[in-house]
Amino acid sequence: MTFKSEIVFVRILLPFIAGIVCAYLFASPSLILSAIVANIVLLSYLIAINLFYNKINAYKFKGITGVICYLFCFTMGGMICLFNTQFIKKDYYANQSYKYLKVWVNNEPQLTNNILRLEVEVTTAYKNGKSKAVTGKLLIALKIDSLKPIQLNYGDELIITSNYSTVEPSYNPGEFDFKAWLASKNIYEQTFINENQLTKLTTNKGNPIIKYAIEERKKQVAIYRRLIKNDEAFAVASTLVLGYRADLSKETLLAYSKTGTIHALSVSGAHVGIIFFLLNSILSFLDRKRALKIFKLLFICSLIWYYSLLTGFSSSALRSAIMLTIFILAKAFNRNSNNYNILAFTAFCLLIYNPFFIWDVGFQLSFISVFGLIYLQPKIYKWLYVKNKWLDKLWSAIALSLAAQLVTFPLSIYYFHQFPIYFILGNLFILLPLIALMYFGIGILLLKLYFLAPIFEWIITFTNDGLKWIASLPFSGITAIWLNCWQLLLLSVALAILIFALTNYRKKLLIVSIILLVAFQSYSAYNKILASRQRKILFFSLRKNYAVAFIDSKKAILVTDLMAEDKNFQFFVNPALEKMQIKEILFVKWGQDTTINSLIKKEHQISFYDYKILLIDQGFNYRKMQQLPKFNSVWLHQNPKKSIQELRTEIIFSTLLIDASNKDYKIKRFEEEANKFQLQHYTLKKNKAYLINIK
Repeated sequence: MTFKSEIVFVRILLPFIAGIVCAYLFASPSLILSAIVANIVLLSYLIAINLFYNKINAYKFKGITGVICYLFCFTMGGMICLFNTQFIKKDYYANQSYKYLKVWVNNEPQLTNNILRLEVEVTTAYKNGKSKAVTGKLLIALKIDSLKPIQLNYGDELIITSNYSTVEPSYNPGEFDFKAWLASKNIYEQTFINENQLTKLTTNKGNPIIKYAIEERKKQVAIYRRLIKNDEAFAVASTLVLGYRADLSKETLLAYSKTGTIHALSVSGAHVGIIFFLLNSILSFLDRKRALKIFKLLFICSLIWYYSLLTGFSSSALRSAIMLTIFILAKAFNRNSNNYNILAFTAFCLLIYNPFFIWDVGFQLSFISVFGLIYLQPKIYKWLYVKNKWLDKLWSAIALSLAAQLVTFPLSIYYFHQFPIYFILGNLFILLPLIALMYFGIGILLLKLYFLAPIFEWIITFTNDGLKWIASLPFSGITAIWLNCWQLLLLSVALAILIFALTNYRKKLLIVSIILLVAFQSYSAYNKILASRQRKILFFSLRKNYAVAFIDSKKAILVTDLMAEDKNFQFFVNPALEKMQIKEILFVKWGQDTTINSLIKKEHQISFYDYKILLIDQGFNYRKMQQLPKFNSVWLHQNPKKSIQELRTEIIFSTLLIDASNKDYKIKRFEEEANKFQLQHYTLKKNKAYLINIK
């Protein structure tokens, strides 16, 4: 074959991933047959080449064979993705309407503010007294409204009413795309039900190992809850050691985020690595003989998997356990194994198991960071030679942090929109406490060393306080960094070339990377110039509230019933303003008159440069509107009784805007009347935000 055996999985991983991505983006039932046929044809060619290699002198067209092999990997990735895509299957439950659904809980339920969220597998649908076997996943939001709520766990089988709906997309700029996130988990429908719309049947569904793991983690979390008095310390302990999604305060999350140590709050490769190094050191006396060394490594792998079980087989812990196990076994049985090939093989296996992992942020960052540690950390470490033993260890830790931060930099700012300036200080500060917390935390759970609990709690509090102090330092982080896909690609390519050029001393490539970085910075500067000149009106699409931003340069006047601390503001409104580089926001209520720079809000009228809006609410119900100027838009708010015909008779305007403060039946009536008179209208509920550019 045309591939070098030591990096075969590195070579085939990229076309395999490309096939998954293409199939995901263009998934349809018609593609399944095409993918199967393509796989059979290409695989048959490759088998024939290997069987008759010498007879047909296949080396003469090895280039074509290599291309065919890449195509086979591409189509195989696509086929596996299509086979796992629920909504294109013939027996997908949402293809027809049913009265009831039988489901089973396939994940640990999450309770937030009296809403219990369940991910379930649909197995049977009922209609007109008949049942039908179906497939697919569903997200349930169950409202807990009783004093003794129903207890639901992994593996429970339920009957629910079939009133699901397709997951809504994001409607506002910068808003978290919940629909895309659920689609990456193969979930496309959701339902909101009460306890009286649900009946619990049996509890024996699901994987018994996963069920045991989740129950075991609950027991361990209960031990922490009993021993640790401070709520914040308990939340950090449960999250850090066991991967349990505890309720951390915003202040603590912000401290970890702004110091570049947020990775410590999820069970990751670092946590599993800490356990490995401890066990490897304790059992180093077994390295004298090869048989004992293999026994040691197998024993360590078993303990690492047991730790993963204690975390409830959380996705991050499972990923780390698989990766480390493959590394350990590959190194034990094949001394010449290539680290990059092992890493690619791990990713390949995980993507065959679940191709949707490719969209998981944790999956992406973990593999990229491990690649950085393998490739970049040794090269950064060689930049300085330090004689002192402890200073050398310090420099090694700095090189480790630099490597991980550098390779994950583009994706981190793309997903999280911030960059921690003091990430080296934060990671150095947390290094020893993290190791101590892992050893103390596991010792308390496994060895029942309960007397360590006060020390364990003190270390957590000390770590949290230290990170909060670092986060409070001047210029601790750059926030509100928003990249589009092209900027992400440009920055990633520029950094990749820069890293390769510096580590391999390639001057020409260094110049290329500098040119690309200058192009990236120029594009960013151009966007800032545009932002400084922008004049826009943005009507947000909300569920019950209203919000309109009048944007002038990097300042915004926000007419809304929301406050800065409201979750709806932080989730739906603020991301859009950050994306538009707004630095100053002034909140104004519906009934509040004000004059600020180019905006005049008075007597239910808004004038922003040359754009004029009339605000109609119930105060206009029995009022004749005469001698009013011409308006660009009329904004309907809180169920006014004015009909569209009356508005057209009394006012001259071109666009009707209906916000979410109106009741649904009123919104429907307004829309029907507007359509009747062929009037341009826009509803600010379950529609994209409405943007007006002011010239």
